[in-house]
Amino acid sequence: MNLTQKLAVIVLGVLVFSGAFVGIASAQQYPVVSNLTPFTAETNFMSLAGYLRYLNHQTTGAWLTFAEATRIVGQQ
Repeated sequence: MNLTQKLAVIVLGVLVFSGAFVGIASAQQYPVVSNLTPFTAETNFMSLAGYLRYLNHQTTGAWLTFAEATRIVGQQ
């Protein structure tokens, strides 16, 4: 194996490992709301999905769809 081939293998290995870590690091973390009681003062009298949408909008400035928020709360 000559130097060029060794260098190519090293570069390929670095790209594969860095690609795996980027996927992990870019995963969005949402606030956990599943342990709260819906439609009470602790959720500002909103459903859990609605409260999650509100909290996400406060931190990111982007609105989740109600379907997305419902799915996320179900996964929590």
